[in-house]
Amino acid sequence: MASPSPSPSTASLSTSTSSSTIEPLTLCAASGQTLIPGLPDDIAVVILASLPYSHQSRLRATSRSWRAFLSPRVLLPLRRSLRLPCRHLLALFPADPSITPPCLFDPAAIAWAPLPPIPCSYQLYGLSNFVPVAHGHHLYVIGGSQFDARSYPIGHPIASAAAHRLDLTASPPLFWNRLADMNFARGSFACVSMRRSEDENDEGRIIVAGGGSRHSMFPLEGSRMRSVECYDVQSGEWSMHKGLPRDRAGCTGLLVRRDAGEEEEFWVMGGYGDYRPVSGVVPADVYCKNAVVLGLRSGKWREVENMWEEGERRRLGVVAGLDGEDGQVKEIFMLSSNEIFRYDFSLNRWIKESNLRRKISSNSSCGFVGMNGELYVLTTSIQISDATDQRRALKKRLTLEIQIYNPQRKKWRFLTTSPPFNHTPFNHPVDFRTSVTCTIRV
Repeated sequence: MASPSPSPSTASLSTSTSSSTIEPLTLCAASGQTLIPGLPDDIAVVILASLPYSHQSRLRATSRSWRAFLSPRVLLPLRRSLRLPCRHLLALFPADPSITPPCLFDPAAIAWAPLPPIPCSYQLYGLSNFVPVAHGHHLYVIGGSQFDARSYPIGHPIASAAAHRLDLTASPPLFWNRLADMNFARGSFACVSMRRSEDENDEGRIIVAGGGSRHSMFPLEGSRMRSVECYDVQSGEWSMHKGLPRDRAGCTGLLVRRDAGEEEEFWVMGGYGDYRPVSGVVPADVYCKNAVVLGLRSGKWREVENMWEEGERRRLGVVAGLDGEDGQVKEIFMLSSNEIFRYDFSLNRWIKESNLRRKISSNSSCGFVGMNGELYVLTTSIQISDATDQRRALKKRLTLEIQIYNPQRKKWRFLTTSPPFNHTPFNHPVDFRTSVTCTIRV
């Protein structure tokens, strides 16, 4: 007997998705279930695939078909096959991720999704200056500086070589996997994720450069280094690369390719290298005015001259890059005080772009990231609810205030939300000088 021909909806869906993605839908069809009653499955697939990441975990309990379809391992590859527009999520690490769990923020849905904490150690504590980076649908936490209860003197920071990875496509509950340690322990370093090449066996790499052992509580202590390492996602091993021209720590890394056909470049900007004594006793950092660039095709470093003149500014501000559809940075912006600057590649200078609509005091800290073609300026504050009844205690609520700037339209908009870590010891605003943020594309 000839097998029945597939329905139009099934045929259209099969042309745009893989067999592994269709399997849960095939099981639903065999049991007589549909994703959304009254709608063809191909239309229901597009609707459900467009749901925000933060809402998917709650909607899986709606039905068996939704539970099978909304599995991250099925849904995230399906979004790519349907060519749905990529959305950026903000990963916020307010403190040591082994103590305070990080969380994801979806600005499109104004919703949060908590992430599990990194497995803690009984001897190591106070992780700071680590670097989170997204590679595909994986989130990495690499390096940092921390304290070791077994070392002497107690309270002297040491660098960490540890690396952890979280797979966002795994079935819940999510957990962090410990990866191979770096060859050199480091914190406060430049780091970028490089996408896979045309080789099918290449799953991409992560490159780290510079850094040292400085901790946020001891800004005048610590070391500096120039070593560069690459992590191969396929083999899970770290390999050494040609080092920086000179020692540099506290720097920012960006993967830049401005025009199609040009060589991809790894830009290392800002940070501090050498130090000089003040009054012959107190060491003071000498901040870097230049940048060093690694050509990923040539494998050679080149040095970019000073980006600002003497007396123009003391150090580089917070840097964020805006990437294009290919995920690579096209433009670089800097937040300095209450002003946003755009980096001009041809002039090698920072050109003023705009002023913040809501001024930030010099005592406050703020975060600065680029997502979805816009720049996000993050600040936190404590809001106290009005208690008309004297018998009721005042409730404190941590609020994240976001100023969003669109460089193309030259317009600002504002967003306010409450992060989900009010139950932690955060009875005060988040200090973005020690907290860490990164973005991930889904």
